[in-house]
Amino acid sequence: MTLEQLFDYDPGLNLLPCDGEVNYYGQIFDPQTSDFYFNRLLESIPWKHDEAFIGGKRIVTARKVAWIADKSFSYTYSGTTKVATDWTPELLSLKSKVEQLTDTKFNSCLLNLYHNGSEGMAWHSDDEASLGPNTTIGSLSFGAIRKFAFKHKITKHTVSLMLEPSSLLVMKGATQAHWYHRLLTTTTVTEPRINLTFRSIINQ
Repeated sequence: MTLEQLFDYDPGLNLLPCDGEVNYYGQIFDPQTSDFYFNRLLESIPWKHDEAFIGGKRIVTARKVAWIADKSFSYTYSGTTKVATDWTPELLSLKSKVEQLTDTKFNSCLLNLYHNGSEGMAWHSDDEASLGPNTTIGSLSFGAIRKFAFKHKITKHTVSLMLEPSSLLVMKGATQAHWYHRLLTTTTVTEPRINLTFRSIINQ
């Protein structure tokens, strides 16, 4: 793949038919740069198994996570609260790139490490009060290609796409209020994937 081919996607195209806005930028780095960031993130991030409380029971996931921010922001989801650690040089570089492409400032990042295709994410929305209304989230992926899907909360209409290594997906507007999203599991993917979701925490 040449550098010119990296920008074949039209980031101005809204992938959702209504009630929100999702833009796909495709791959924003060449393969060598993508591999560099994947390996550095794998080695330098303080990964920990995620926890959630579902039906009053504490669940520890195979997936690992990390929470990074400008300050010691706390972030609560699935009944658990995380306190942010500091940015690494690589994450600051990636944040700057995503901010440049999206014309949006972010102050935090939730990272997920999926070891293989058996690990995914169920239907959910990133609609926590700490993100505010009509929040913008920049989702940057490295590693294995995985299928990502959206489902409208009322009509149940679905939209799906394959997220490539070093690809950027941006969710904004009323997306979190009206749509669920998920990372589908699969038996055909044996390699790991790292996902970075750049966010803006408010009122802290």
